[in-house]
Amino acid sequence: MSDGLTEAKEKAGGPVGLARLLNEIGVEITSQAISQWQRIPPARVLDVERVTGVSRYELRPDLYPPPTDLAPPGSEVSP
Repeated sequence: MSDGLTEAKEKAGGPVGLARLLNEIGVEITSQAISQWQRIPPARVLDVERVTGVSRYELRPDLYPPPTDLAPPGSEVSP
């Protein structure tokens, strides 16, 4: 299980809580389905981000690399 997925489940109160939150925004899903996730399905990342506040970059860094990873070399901003 990914760290982002674990964090999202914990913030929601477990798979049951996450399913409840997702159902409240119109995503029909069961806690049993969520319990089987090894990674959040691509179609659900933004919904989980919306209901838990866990960033898409944490939930699926393979699909949503952190913005700093997208900057071209040499374009770093000084603090």
